[in-house]
Amino acid sequence: MGLMSWEESVQWLRNQPDQQELVRACYFDDPLLESAERFWQSVEWKSIAELLPIPKSKGNALDLAAGRGISSYALARDGWTVTALEPDPGELVGSGAIRSLIKQSNLPISIVSEYSENLPFEDNNFDVVNCRQALHHAKDLGKTCREIYRVLKPGGLMIATREHVISEPEDLPAFLDSHPLHKYYGGENAYLLEEYLSAIAMSGLNITRTMAPLDSPINYFPMTDEQMYDYCTGSVAKIFGEMITQKIFSSSHFIGRFLMSWRVARMNLHDHTPGRLYSFLAEKPIAATN
Repeated sequence: MGLMSWEESVQWLRNQPDQQELVRACYFDDPLLESAERFWQSVEWKSIAELLPIPKSKGNALDLAAGRGISSYALARDGWTVTALEPDPGELVGSGAIRSLIKQSNLPISIVSEYSENLPFEDNNFDVVNCRQALHHAKDLGKTCREIYRVLKPGGLMIATREHVISEPEDLPAFLDSHPLHKYYGGENAYLLEEYLSAIAMSGLNITRTMAPLDSPINYFPMTDEQMYDYCTGSVAKIFGEMITQKIFSSSHFIGRFLMSWRVARMNLHDHTPGRLYSFLAEKPIAATN
C-alpha cells in the first residue's frame, strides 16, 4: 500500500479508539467550530496573543499553512483580518475545513491556495505572519523566510511556533520514526536550530525571542504548568522531598523564581530529543526596504 494523503492520515488517526487524546490535543476533533474555539481559549494561544501587537483597525494577518484554520479563527477572534494560506483542499484538515469554519463563524478570513515559497501577495502587506507548525514543512526554508520578510510591513512581526528541532542531521530518522503519522503520509520534517535561526536572520528579519521547549506553554502544551513544574523538579523532590522542593522553587520569592528559571534553562540545554519544539519571534526592521 502506498502512502496516504495528509487528509487520509488524520482520518485514520481519528478512527483509532486509543488515539483520541492525541486527536483532541492536535485539534483534529469535531465539531470543528468547538475545536477552534477551544484553541482560541487555550493557554497556548493566549501565550501567543500576548506576543502580538493589539490589532489596529483592519490589521492584516497571514496564517501560513493554516491547516484546518484554528489559528486563523483565533486571530480573527482577536480582531485581525486574516488571510489563511493553505494549499491542501481537504475537507478535514485543508481549505475545505477553513471554508466550513468561515461559514459557521462569519469571521473575516479569506483563503489563498499556495505554498509558502511563493507568496502571492504584494510587498509590505501584513502586520503579522503567523506560522504554527509550518516552517519545518518548508521545502526551501530560506526562501520561505525571505517571502515572509517581503510581505511583512516594516515593523511587522513573524511568530513561528512549535517547530521541530533536531541536534544533528542523523537525528532526523529517529524523529520521523517516532511521529505518529509520518509513516502514513511521509510529510514530516525537522531542522537544526541553527538552520532556523540562520534562515530567519538571513531573510532580513531581526530575531527578538527564541523559546526553547520548556520556556513557554506555546511549546510544552499539552503539558499543564503543574505538569511542567513536576517534570522539572521531580529529580530534586526525590532527594529532598516535596515540601523542601516547593520551598526551593517557590514562586513567591525571587530566589525561588531564579532557581526555577535556572532549572528550566538547564533542562532545555540538555534536551536533545529529536523533534523537540521551539518557537521564534522576529520583526521586520522599521527602516526596511524590499
